[in-house]
Amino acid sequence: MRRFLNSILLLILACSLLASQATSGNAAKPAEKPAAADAAGSQPSEATVDSFLQQTFGYQPDLSWKISNIRPVGFAGLTEITAIMANGQGQQLLRFYATPDGQHAIFGEIVPFGARPFDPVKKQLDKGLTGPDRGPKDAPVTIVEFGDLQCPACKAAQPTIESLVAAEPNARFVFQNFPLEMHNWAAKGAAYADCVGKASNGAFWKFIAKTYESQADITAATADEKLTALADQAGVKGSDIAACAAKPETRASVEASVALGKSVEVTSTPTLFINGRKVSNFDPSLLDVYKRLVEFAANQK
Repeated sequence: MRRFLNSILLLILACSLLASQATSGNAAKPAEKPAAADAAGSQPSEATVDSFLQQTFGYQPDLSWKISNIRPVGFAGLTEITAIMANGQGQQLLRFYATPDGQHAIFGEIVPFGARPFDPVKKQLDKGLTGPDRGPKDAPVTIVEFGDLQCPACKAAQPTIESLVAAEPNARFVFQNFPLEMHNWAAKGAAYADCVGKASNGAFWKFIAKTYESQADITAATADEKLTALADQAGVKGSDIAACAAKPETRASVEASVALGKSVEVTSTPTLFINGRKVSNFDPSLLDVYKRLVEFAANQK
């Protein structure tokens, strides 16, 4: 799925470049009033976004989508749009931006800029982190993972993340729940994880590992039974964890973790932050690169 979407984005980029070359020699024409904007004049409607996706991806008959979010970015008048794209290979989030004139879409990552570009996000995370952690509280580097227990990419990434944490004993590692809407038992898994973490920090890491190991065997219908058993195996009383997971305050705790992730532009899992530097599209084959990022961050004053 990821390879397919990447090829689509390259195709869009190529077509955009060709269009720019074809029109660069023509006299500029006055911009027409955009039809894509809503009554406020800046944010596209869901119908417009759906039509755009149909025109862009409709030639692929087995590809479907669900619009997940349309929201202002907060600068440059851009609107961020996320959609859940699905085909026979699975599901993936697609994120792009609409310009305020309603005439252009921008695909790609918007990254912070400045002399200390990652400090604002680091400070924001430091204030909001609530998840279980490992490592020194006063560590020079904090690694934060926003994860989803039903996410196959998170499961695939775990050995690399564990290797990274083991290789950096002077780094602090924090796990934050970020269950994705596309997954039908992820929110419940996050609730169980939240309760296990509150009961025992040591049991939490065992529970996470065991849940990933059993991920393929858990369904929405069996989630309570399976997660309760996994909590028992992790060393806490499963029935107590199940009762805790059903409480409104647990749901509020998970929602607060998701809100924190959204506030720092998390849209997919796993997403890591290394002293505020965002690492999305995590690649398990790049362990050495991630080690260098951690070591580099530790030496910054």
